[in-house]
Amino acid sequence: MAACKSTEPAIRDKGMLPLLHARRQWLRAMALTGSAFWLALDPISAQVPEDPDHAPRSALRFGVLPIGGTLDSRNDWAPLLADLERALGRPVTMFSANSYGALARAIERDEVDIAFLSGEMALEAVTQRGMRVVAQVTRHDGLPGYRAILLVRTEGPRSTLQALLADPDSWRLARGEKRSLSGFIVPQLEFFLPHHIQMETRFASEIVGTHQRIALAVANGEADVATSNTADFERFTLQFPQEAARLRIIWSSDLIPHGQIVMRRTFNPALRHAVQNFLTGYGRAPGLQGDGQRAVLKALHDLAGFITADNRSLLPAASISHKYARQQALEAQWINEEARQARLKRIDAEYASQVRILTAD
Repeated sequence: MAACKSTEPAIRDKGMLPLLHARRQWLRAMALTGSAFWLALDPISAQVPEDPDHAPRSALRFGVLPIGGTLDSRNDWAPLLADLERALGRPVTMFSANSYGALARAIERDEVDIAFLSGEMALEAVTQRGMRVVAQVTRHDGLPGYRAILLVRTEGPRSTLQALLADPDSWRLARGEKRSLSGFIVPQLEFFLPHHIQMETRFASEIVGTHQRIALAVANGEADVATSNTADFERFTLQFPQEAARLRIIWSSDLIPHGQIVMRRTFNPALRHAVQNFLTGYGRAPGLQGDGQRAVLKALHDLAGFITADNRSLLPAASISHKYARQQALEAQWINEEARQARLKRIDAEYASQVRILTAD
């Protein structure tokens, strides 16, 4: 077998050894200098250390609720996430769920790193799924929240609150998923249960879907009443003016706090702060850059921007969830009073635990 030839030139003179050693040192120095050069061109990489639980430069996975349609949610968030990707210098991908349940399962399986959530889902993500609040959305009206509403057609026999209360069994309901604050929880808590009406069992039929889907159901005669909220109905009016003209609001709730941006706790604090600084500064710059970002925010549910927030911003949502659980327990049928009281004690204990978690930071 022939011997392999060395790639190094033959050293015929031992006097060349110092020169070869010096050449290798020079190449090593140039490699280090090149690394420093490219690092200087990517200052975000130097400022934002990688989190220990994710591979270097791995994509951040952003989950969004299907507030309108799934495609609408994806298109609305895409420009902001592209800006976030450029600001961080790392990929940002989108998980656009087709239901609240699908997004909740993705968070539970650790398939989502950052998410726009509200109410019950944000509360669960923070208290049970290892996430934390980094920002909260704001709207141009300046109010600290929005209101749940009930929509009916403007004309017809089933178009008033009095008619609904008089004969709910004959009405067809279109509602949001059970995790939705404005689509289910708040209307149930503040309107239906106080009138001894169970949304899931009392109506002649029901359609469950996004706010856009269920508003269209009423406008097109597939249902008689739909749950929604003031922010989404404004958006619906812009997108479907003819259908919106057939609808009117017959009831509205107390204010519901705006949604939050949550992020996994395992991320390095420097990365978390970089995301937080990007969000809270978005749309606030002067000139063309700020104008472009403000246009993105307006298309994105007519947002004014984001403010710095922490887990304490979820205390109102925890209070709503607590009141809802107690109201359900009080309205339910029990074997005896002891069983009811035991359930109420568990509900109160769970609420106390949530408050401790939300105020621990």
